[in-house]
Amino acid sequence: MTDNDVVPVGHDALTIDEVVRVARGTAQVRLTEDAVKRIEAARAHVDALAAATRPAYGVSTGFGALAVQHIPRDKRAELQRSLIRSHAAGSGDPVEPEVVRAMMLLRLHTLATGHTGARLATAQTLAALINAGIVPVVHEYGSLGCSGDLAPLAAVALALMGEGEVFDAEGHRLPAAQALAAAGVEPVELAEKEGLALTNGTDGMLGMLALAIHDLARLLDVADLTAAMSVEALLGTDRVFAADLQALRPHPGQARSAAHITALLADSEIVASHRGPDCPRVQDAYSLRCAPQVNGAARDTVEHARLVAGRELAAAIDNPVVLDDGRVESNGNFHGAPIAYVLDFLAIPLADVASMAERRTDRMLDVARSHGLPPFLAHDPGVDSGHMIAQYTQASVVSELKRLAAPASVDSIPSSAMQEDHVSMGWSAARKLRRAVNGLITVLAVEYLTAARALDFRAPLAAAPATAAAVAMLRERVPEAGPDRHLAPEIAAAEDLVRSGRLAALVSDYHGHGSPNHARHDDGSHQGGN
Repeated sequence: MTDNDVVPVGHDALTIDEVVRVARGTAQVRLTEDAVKRIEAARAHVDALAAATRPAYGVSTGFGALAVQHIPRDKRAELQRSLIRSHAAGSGDPVEPEVVRAMMLLRLHTLATGHTGARLATAQTLAALINAGIVPVVHEYGSLGCSGDLAPLAAVALALMGEGEVFDAEGHRLPAAQALAAAGVEPVELAEKEGLALTNGTDGMLGMLALAIHDLARLLDVADLTAAMSVEALLGTDRVFAADLQALRPHPGQARSAAHITALLADSEIVASHRGPDCPRVQDAYSLRCAPQVNGAARDTVEHARLVAGRELAAAIDNPVVLDDGRVESNGNFHGAPIAYVLDFLAIPLADVASMAERRTDRMLDVARSHGLPPFLAHDPGVDSGHMIAQYTQASVVSELKRLAAPASVDSIPSSAMQEDHVSMGWSAARKLRRAVNGLITVLAVEYLTAARALDFRAPLAAAPATAAAVAMLRERVPEAGPDRHLAPEIAAAEDLVRSGRLAALVSDYHGHGSPNHARHDDGSHQGGN
């Protein structure tokens, strides 16, 4: 195994890339020597508190509203088991394995900081589960995003104890004890403080945020590509994307998206065909002309989320925490508000990017606005319906994305006998963002499929090299325009290409190949304006 296949887990912050690699099964984990030292030093402090007569929360007391209950030493192992069993109270379908693996990695990272007081053996067992490909069954519902993602993390801790259910490396669902035995992993018997150490974190919502940031960065590249293809298919101008125009409003995301679209449209015979003074149109519709402004604002939102995620990836979330001087202090760092807000924030531009993509798709299908394309891009209009209902599918997804953009973090339902009287709902925000990311994939896939078909109809004029490459990639799986076919598999094929990262890589390949001022001309045709 190479170093690239292993993510070292220690005191240093994890990166989003490391989270994604472990979550999606391309890397394993290793505790660093520094982590081992910090874990053992913190555990020594906890052991001292456990032996003391003075009660310490989470060490020799109950939890939450039961923190006033002192627990004798001979009952503390039972206390830890009871905590995990009672807190593993999730319901609903299992969440995706990549989410659980991300959550496991992030909890291991916090254990490795030495601020939780967990034993080294417990951290090593968690690492062993990750490396064995064992994924605890974590249910959809059970976290309020405060006091940590309690029920989801308790399901992971339950598997460490050899209880509950898991998926093995082949994806089979089976009892945890059976999977651990097959992998040669010994279950742990939790000691003082470890129940809290394993459950009191924001790891589920943070893991989903990291995965969403990674995916959205690529999807916004695809959104620039599909926008460029639609601009070209609709005989739009590339002049409005010029760098000097974008510089008048210096948002970095906007500049990047405009540069992408300019490069993707470079050397297009279709764009060149209507640049002359005979072109009767003064300016394009907003869904074409303003694509960099919307896609770019989404990019800037993702970068803000990346900043917040980076801070959280450097954090040690637990309550109470073990400080370097040995003090064990209660705190409120488990509150998910910082993550919940950006999870909600990301859902807003995501819905708007999708909404604009749908408007471009509809324009290509409308004979009154498509500038010479056949109705609905049908091979034989009337006999064939073309992409009419593909736009219905796209519109239904866009409508759902708008509903998913409503924030979860403005809600709060008090819990634990009013001890936990304000919660973040960050897990809920993360779950709806994951659904929204999948919806954006579908919306961009339909625009991609439709724009490629529209470009077929612009022959014999040649598309730009970049957009032609995107069409050629699709044609590996989907035939060119012709009589109506079963359309659902073609949408699925386009979704696969959007999801795979191949289209995003194409944008990177062509970005910079054209001059930012490539499309500037001195004639007065087809300019931008108010």
